[in-house]
Parts: sequence; structure tokens; C-alpha cells
Amino acid sequence: MSAALPGRAARLRPDITFPKLLPLLVFFVLALAFPFLPFGDRREYLLQIGYFTVVAGILALSWDLLARSGQVSLAHAAFYGLGAYGYALLLRAGLPWPAALPLAALASGGVSLLLGAVTMRLNGMYFAIATLAFTEVVRTVIQNLPEGVAGGANGLLVPALLGGNSRGQYLLALALLGVTVAVSLAVRLTRLHHAFSAIRQGEETARVLGVSVVKYKLLAFFLSSSLAAVGGVLYAGKTFFINPLETFSLANSIAPLTTSIFGGLYTTLGPILGATLLRIAEELLHGAVRNGYLIVYGLVLMLSILWLPRGIVGLWRRGRSGGDL
Repeated sequence: MSAALPGRAARLRPDITFPKLLPLLVFFVLALAFPFLPFGDRREYLLQIGYFTVVAGILALSWDLLARSGQVSLAHAAFYGLGAYGYALLLRAGLPWPAALPLAALASGGVSLLLGAVTMRLNGMYFAIATLAFTEVVRTVIQNLPEGVAGGANGLLVPALLGGNSRGQYLLALALLGVTVAVSLAVRLTRLHHAFSAIRQGEETARVLGVSVVKYKLLAFFLSSSLAAVGGVLYAGKTFFINPLETFSLANSIAPLTTSIFGGLYTTLGPILGATLLRIAEELLHGAVRNGYLIVYGLVLMLSILWLPRGIVGLWRRGRSGGDL
């Protein structure tokens, strides 16, 4: 990296401040207390909502990590699905879940490096279209494999994480969200932030500044895809069943994108806040508008994105200086 980028002290001094970290700390304190609240008969239902809200936060934040380098990917469903299938196949091979989970994530990250090596020269909509095509290719391959290999179109049964203990599953998902947040903050508070931002502003300018564009774009792709695969593992371990049509659905690529935009791009808090608010809104609308709640939900999201270009975090911090975590 070029000496034109700020030094360590200059990077860290304006960014690590308690007021900026406070919202994240509050979120995790509340989220940690959530499974111990006296929910009564609705305990399992609410824990399930909380679990998938956390998974949505992991997916949104992992997508945002890639977007920071200027890459708008529609391949999130592919790595989400590869994580789910990789985890299921590793369990069938006899590995315990603590080993299968990180191996599935790293394997998906390795696939992203292969895809990235082919697509790094593409930008904008061309890159997005290429990643979308990759998702369809992966789905088709998985769907047409012999049933004895990956279940084919019928899918696979997956053993429940932690024996089906809802509270334990939720706390595990929350811990993995904490890992995702730690990665996001590490990117934000190191030279990676300046490298990713420079690439997003213009690759030619970044090269002039001494940034190794290909290396940092591949790193962003690897981090994003590995964490997306973690979300897929959590999905598989909670639903007990995966199939190509649902696991590699385009919705699993679009949802992280829209959630990040709604919450606030290029921040750590924004995607988590967006996932939480939209998941709560979805549940409320599902109860209030049983026929067509998805239409109402989509309209609310569309209008929010149009009127809040910097997301919820941008609205909240409007007028404040110094950037966002």
C-alpha cells in the first residue's frame, strides 16, 4: 500500500469513539438478554424470529463488506447455499458441527476466489449479471447431482444445531453475528477501509495511489462470501432441511442488498439495524395483512430507500461529522 494512505494513528484516532460504539453495544446487550425474557407460551416462536433476524443481520453485513469495495454482487444466494450444502455434506461425512461450520464457510470463500479471479475485470451491472449467472449455475449443478451425492432436486435432511435447543441456537447465531461485526470493524478501522473506499471511488485512481486493486477486491469477496456461508449454515441447522430451489433463491441475494441500503450502506450498525427493523415490520404486517402483506412490505421498503438514500443510520446521524461505524 502506498504511503499516501494515512498512518495507523491517524486512522484510528477519529474512528474509535465510545458514542459510535455505544449503539452496537446496546444492541448486543439487548440481544443477549432477549432469550432469557419470560415469553411464556410464545417463547419458541419469538426465539425463532430472533434467530432468523440475527441470520439476516449476518447476511446484510456480509453483503455490505463487499459493497464497500464497489462490487454489487447478486451471488450472495450462491455462497449462502454453498455454506448450507457444504455443512450438510460435511456432517454426513462424519465431522462434528464445530468443525463442519468453519470448513463450510472457508470452502465457500475459496469458491469466491475462483469466481473473483474470473470476474474481477467486470464492473457495475456486468459484474452483477455475472454473479447472478453464477448463482443459477451453482443451483442447476446442485439440483442435477445424483440424489446420493447432494439430494438432487429433493434436497437434504440436516441435523439440528445443538440438538434443537432454541436458546442455544440463538446464542450461537448471536456469537457469529459478533464475529461478523468484528470483521466489519476491523475493515473499518484499518488500511482496508481506505483501500476499499479508494477502489469504490475509482479503480484507476486507486492504482495511482498504490492500491493493489485485484488483491483487495478478492479479499473483500472472500470475507463477504465466507460470512454469507455462515448464514447458510445457520439456516440449514435450524430448518433441518435444504433444497436447491429455496436455498439458492434470488431472494437470498436481494434481501441482504435491500436490507443494507435501508439500514445504511458502508456502516456496521446500518445493516444490523435494517435487518432488525425490517424483520419486525415483516412479522407485524404478516399479522395485520394476511393476504398481501409482502406487497405492503415491499412498498414500505421501496419508499424508504427512495426517501432515505443514506438509510436509517444516515437519517439518525444527519448533520454529525466524522463518519460512521
